[in-house]
Amino acid sequence: MGASKSDFFTEQQNELAILFKALSNPARVAIIEYLLKVDTCICGDIVKELPLAQPTISQHLKELKNAGIIKGNVDGTTICYCINPEALQKFEDYFFQMRKQLQNKCC
Repeated sequence: MGASKSDFFTEQQNELAILFKALSNPARVAIIEYLLKVDTCICGDIVKELPLAQPTISQHLKELKNAGIIKGNVDGTTICYCINPEALQKFEDYFFQMRKQLQNKCC
């Protein structure tokens, strides 16, 4: 979405759209699931787990990191990736509010 169009939406709506867009690829969902399972890892660990090439994994990690869903900490010559709990809290808050609003409604 162009910068001028995003001005029509709230900061929260734009932030959530970035988060959801980053998760709109099944490989990225698989990476998140793997990171939740192992806590932290390096790119090579994910390459062993998923049927994707290292450059592809690196690109997906970059997208997840740019969206703020994961963090990468430099450890010598490698980067250790982990889930950013603040991003998960944004998802949790959003879905909690949705559920709360739907509580007394039916279709």
